[in-house]
Amino acid sequence: MDSSSLLSFFSTLKPPLLSSSITYCRSRRSMRPSMELSAFSYQKFIHFALDETKRRTHLVPSPLQENFSSMMAMDGKTELQMLSFQAPKIRLLRSLYIEGDDAMQVLDFAAFPEPEFDLPIFCANFFTTATINIVVLDLNPLHDVINRRDYKEKYYKSLMPLGLKYAELLPWGGKITSESLRFFSPIVIWTKFSSSHDRHSVLYSAFMDYYKAWLELMDHATEETDTSQIICNCEAQHRYLIWRAEKDPGYRILKKLIGETLAKDLVRSFLFNGINELGSKTFLDYFPEYQCEDGTINEKRSVIGKSFENRPWDTRGEFIGNSFR
Repeated sequence: MDSSSLLSFFSTLKPPLLSSSITYCRSRRSMRPSMELSAFSYQKFIHFALDETKRRTHLVPSPLQENFSSMMAMDGKTELQMLSFQAPKIRLLRSLYIEGDDAMQVLDFAAFPEPEFDLPIFCANFFTTATINIVVLDLNPLHDVINRRDYKEKYYKSLMPLGLKYAELLPWGGKITSESLRFFSPIVIWTKFSSSHDRHSVLYSAFMDYYKAWLELMDHATEETDTSQIICNCEAQHRYLIWRAEKDPGYRILKKLIGETLAKDLVRSFLFNGINELGSKTFLDYFPEYQCEDGTINEKRSVIGKSFENRPWDTRGEFIGNSFR
């Protein structure tokens, strides 16, 4: 998720606020004023997704599970929990879950298709504390949905009613850069809200509905046999991975927790695995506008300088953000 507000929020976190002990966290939760909020956990999101996937396809552990299952933070308390799987049409299905003190939770859940399929990428990035939730939930388009009407019609036309339903329940969360927007679909949920039992229930419903919609698309997806199209799919996914690995705001909290070296490895080898396997282009090959005079990558979130305060798609899924490039 690419939002300057999420980046700023993540950067204020301190690792000692977290704990790897489930028993410890639960005992601390029992001291909280709201028992309803303390019962909320992103673990059930993961369990639902895995159970639902197993009903649809043959899911097996990914080789990544050997090296990425859990990781202890530098504070000696916080544990990062990771799961990874693969299936006939799914190159990688993976989750990163962090649970901390004061109801702090992070969920990064994604499903990446095999290059033989032009399926969208399922993306759920959730950050929660006792007071605030920052959410991105989407079927990230593999190909451009702003200029490629055929791809948008293929995957998103039938999903617009679902997107509109949750756009009402989970309103647009504020400014988002035009660079980030190109990786989102017309049904993206980008929202911020105060923690409450009702809102968490809506979020869980949205996650379930969006993931079932993605699985339905997967069920009906046919394998591409045209080599040139497979190469195109491969490059599109590689471009997406390169962008996310370089600009994902969650990197800052990972860096605070496990240090720069391990954070980079987790991001590039696990969260956005495929960077080394699907292509050889660099970030600046795909996004030359980010190159500084000394040849390094501009660390700014946006070099275009345009952002969208409101949802830039209409009810038909047509892009209405003027002068987007």
